[in-house]
Amino acid sequence: MAPKTKYDTISEIAKRRGFFWPSFEIYGGMSGFTTYGDLGTKLKRNVENLWKEHFVRRQGFLELEAPVINPERVFEASGHLENFKEYSAECSQCGHSFRADHLIEDKTGLENVEALGGEAIKRMMVENKIKCPRCGGQLNEPELFLTMFKTEIGATGGEVGYLRPETAQAMFLNYKRGYIHNREKLPFALVQSSKVARNEISPRRGMLRLREFTIMELELFFDPEDPACPWYDEVKDSVIRLYTEEMEAQEVKEPKVLTIKEAVDQGLILTEWQGYFMGVSQKFITALGVPEEKQRFRAHLPDERAHYSAQTYDHEAELDTWGWTEVSGCAYRTNFDLSNHMQASGQNMEVLREDGTRFVPHVVEPSYGLDRLTYLAMENNYERNKKRNIFHFPRELAPYQVAVFPLVTKDGIEEKAEEVRDLLLKKGFWVVYDTGGSIGRRYARVDEIGVPLAVAVDYSTRDDDVLTIRDRDSWEQVSLKIKDLPDALESYYKREKDFLNLGEKVVRT
Repeated sequence: MAPKTKYDTISEIAKRRGFFWPSFEIYGGMSGFTTYGDLGTKLKRNVENLWKEHFVRRQGFLELEAPVINPERVFEASGHLENFKEYSAECSQCGHSFRADHLIEDKTGLENVEALGGEAIKRMMVENKIKCPRCGGQLNEPELFLTMFKTEIGATGGEVGYLRPETAQAMFLNYKRGYIHNREKLPFALVQSSKVARNEISPRRGMLRLREFTIMELELFFDPEDPACPWYDEVKDSVIRLYTEEMEAQEVKEPKVLTIKEAVDQGLILTEWQGYFMGVSQKFITALGVPEEKQRFRAHLPDERAHYSAQTYDHEAELDTWGWTEVSGCAYRTNFDLSNHMQASGQNMEVLREDGTRFVPHVVEPSYGLDRLTYLAMENNYERNKKRNIFHFPRELAPYQVAVFPLVTKDGIEEKAEEVRDLLLKKGFWVVYDTGGSIGRRYARVDEIGVPLAVAVDYSTRDDDVLTIRDRDSWEQVSLKIKDLPDALESYYKREKDFLNLGEKVVRT
């Protein structure tokens, strides 16, 4: 039996406590689908809100929600029907199919085999004598497989449709609406956070590769002759770790360590907008709990890049179980998509400059898988401490903000605790209320689900309205009056105060 990985540990906690678990359990399950419980749903929503705080709200970008099912002609114009394919190898004995590049990577330890191309993949399958991982049978030669779910639109099947594999096309289809809503000014961005589906050949790595998942994408439209980003100065001095296309081709092991401005000035990053989004991305992933030294940006080689991309950098984070893992991609899509849809639809996508010249806007796209980020936040904030499982979620991410415990359930203590709970609920806080077992067990339970603060209600509360708050991370305690509690918590969650400034420190004896 293989040794337990951190992913195994977190998955066990996730199932037991209600973060996530495999879908369709009562029918034996199906790979590539995950169901979120109460805690996971809240954590996922908080990750999404934090992403919007970094990428959407302050910049004034425009949000969008569009259909999941698209007619076939959309994906003909976008190039997906021709290009959204992977090499699949089917077993001649058991009939199961597997992604050929994944089989090669598992056998050889190589990375990004997909970028080597079809002929190399076929050759390496033979050279490495790769067999079926399920039954050991002979695998057929890999063939290209379209990884989009196909459906029919209408009762009579009048039109073929596909479940979208990403949200980007909706932003391109609705670009003209967005341009009008932005008072016909560039640059502007359309943003979507929604469900997509990819018919993965052989899903693996749990939450990292699903058949149905939530994607957060942003399409920034700009004039290629005026590519300046107004917020560039905020990130230009940020230091990043970079692997360029040339470094990838030469298999250089150590990254370039340089500022974003240096990378843009040297042409390693093609536009200020890419540099800006890469800088914001590093801040965002750090805010999820990933140290900067566990982050890097890796360029796609030409054969690995999507068909629409002139340059793509993957933002990667180092995970305990799987090593360096993509957490986002930042692509310079030029005017590929708008030009294709303009030609296919007959709708003019051009913009008129003040000098009378016309152009089709260029696009930079940062894209994130929300489910993958949710797991990333769990792994990077997990600790085993004194036989306790603790999730040290940043206060913006915690599924619940505060726990309320009566020390005992007699002498009017429980009724006082219920008053405190109701006060916090009325003020809008997410509250856990627990009366079961010893106070130590209750602290351990809320540590395991990542609640940052726990309020203990005891005889001092009943008699003098004095509460004790305990910090999840330091296990320090402070005391304060009930009337001061809502304002103290609000200051804490706005990051105006740290824990020890919320009240009078309790000295342990």
